[in-house]
Order: sequence, then C-alpha cells, then structure tokens
Amino acid sequence: MLHDPFHALFYLVFTLTACAIFGRMWTEVSGTSVRDVARQMKENQIVMKGHRDTATARVLGRYIPTAAALGGVCIGFLSVVADYIGAIGSGTGILLVTTTIYDFYEAFMRENADMSQYMRQA
Repeated sequence: MLHDPFHALFYLVFTLTACAIFGRMWTEVSGTSVRDVARQMKENQIVMKGHRDTATARVLGRYIPTAAALGGVCIGFLSVVADYIGAIGSGTGILLVTTTIYDFYEAFMRENADMSQYMRQA
C-alpha cells in the first residue's frame, strides 16, 4: 500500500465506485426498486404520513437509490480495508461469508415467523 500509493488509491476508488453502481443496479434486479417498494406499500395499505399516495414513489426515489449506493460503498470499503490490513482471507472472502451468514439469518427468521403463525392457527 505505501510502496505504490497510486495503485492503492486507484484500487480504493475503483472498488468503491463499482460497489456503489452495483448496489444501485441491484435494487432494480432484486425487486426493491422505487416502483416495486411503492407498489408493495400500496398493496399492503401502508401510507407515508404527510404525503399523498401518488407521491410515494417520488418520495422513495429520494432515499432508496442513495441508500443502495451508500450500502454498496460501505461493503466495498469493508472489503478494501480487509485487503489492506491483510485480514484472514481476502476482503472479497469476508464479504461472501458475511452475505452468506446474513442470508441464513434471514431464512431462519422467515421460518420462525411462518412457524409462529402456524402455531397460532392451530
């Protein structure tokens, strides 16, 4: 890192930019885009206090893309810092492990919610 500061800076900027772009694109692919969230809110009769139903997509459009890009930058920064400090494994490996563990956590919570709903009905 200190031996070649240009390479280190280029790696940092490239990784953070790529992660931010990927984070914003992922919202479109994964079904969490502004339109999808606005539609889900309308279907579930969720309203935003102080805003009309027709303005929901416009209001969400201010926050969702920014949050997705910032999340991508945070993940990219974690990966770059792990690479720089020589953490066990690479930054990409840490990213993959973290994502996998979180996916298992989400699946576990979903199954618990389904089971508790099933138990209430019985």
